[in-house]
Amino acid sequence: MAKQEFLVGLDIGTTKICAIVGQITETGVDIIGLGTRPCSGLRKGAVINIDSTVEGIQKAIEEAELMAGCEISNAYIGVAGNHVRSFNSSGVVSVKGKEIDAHDVERVIDAAKAIAIPADRQVIHLIPQDFIIDGQDGIKDPIGMNGVRLEGKIHIITASTSSTQNLVKCANRAGLHVQELVLEPIASAEAVLSEDEKELGVALVDIGGGTSDICIFVGGALVHTGVINIGGNHITNDIAVGLRTPQLEAERLKIRHGCCMKELLAPEETIEVPGVGGRQPRIVARRLLAEIIEPRTEEMFQLIRAEIEKTGYMDLIGSGVVLTGGCSMLEGMPELAELVFEMPVKRGYPSGMGGMRDIVNSPKFATGVGLLKYAANKIAAKNHRSNTGDGVTRRMKDAMTGWIKDLF
Repeated sequence: MAKQEFLVGLDIGTTKICAIVGQITETGVDIIGLGTRPCSGLRKGAVINIDSTVEGIQKAIEEAELMAGCEISNAYIGVAGNHVRSFNSSGVVSVKGKEIDAHDVERVIDAAKAIAIPADRQVIHLIPQDFIIDGQDGIKDPIGMNGVRLEGKIHIITASTSSTQNLVKCANRAGLHVQELVLEPIASAEAVLSEDEKELGVALVDIGGGTSDICIFVGGALVHTGVINIGGNHITNDIAVGLRTPQLEAERLKIRHGCCMKELLAPEETIEVPGVGGRQPRIVARRLLAEIIEPRTEEMFQLIRAEIEKTGYMDLIGSGVVLTGGCSMLEGMPELAELVFEMPVKRGYPSGMGGMRDIVNSPKFATGVGLLKYAANKIAAKNHRSNTGDGVTRRMKDAMTGWIKDLF
């Protein structure tokens, strides 16, 4: 298999490392390989142990290579954590010709990003929201339109330089070349959100192990990204303390028997809780486990709601909230979220992929699948530009064609 025929998305999370291999086809991307390994080298999205992270990446990549039957050397890698910051900016330029071309769009984006960014931070995304031509707003693609004044609004996402460098260093030590760093909630949005949801307004909440990432779309454009420092590990810690059981057993109890609303459980349901230090296991009501999970989950949703309200977009989210990420699989989570957000809530599952899509049909693989879709969309856009050229190139080609016809 030629190297250019497949893409690799590498989700390096707080609790797991996931490598997904996809092959580009005429109809999109087919899943051909998957590798997952537990991760203990990250905390809240930042690397705290390089050796452990490198080992986890290598094992996940080896597993994905074995399944896909190919050699992996490049990957798109997800970035998340409380070191990520974002803000909106705008710029204005005058149009030199009668028709707006790609160069004018580049100029207005350069004008919008011409702001002071601290030396310890780097820009990882510049995402155009919309453009305004001579006072006419809501324009998504201004190329080819006439006007004299072009204004552009963009969403700028920055990350800690040291955190991203450590992530790249881990990938390089594992034998990978990093093609691009992608913000994880943006990748997840590619996998689980429809264009209709983005247009109507939607908030995506990606609940990971160490953090919960938020991104808000209004009018089809990304208008806000944020991070809340509460994730699935906090729920696991509460269970370990509340039931006096080891962390690994607490995680197992959360996954197998966890529920976010005790009202959904029958009083007679029981579970077995392993003891600590050789103590005998105990039989307790499953509702007791739910009583531990529910307050922490409700607190998480209250913080997320406060973050959304702070942006001023709360009333513009017509589609409601979409939950994804491994922790969103807990029973009762959408129901509790609906009570807190007071709007429709659903789980987001990856879609739009072919091949062995059944193996990634879970919210915990949303970021990995989204990285593949992000990469495929970028390659398709690049090929489109190469085939069509920008406005200036098209005009030059048309002019040259005319000159040749006149000569002959």
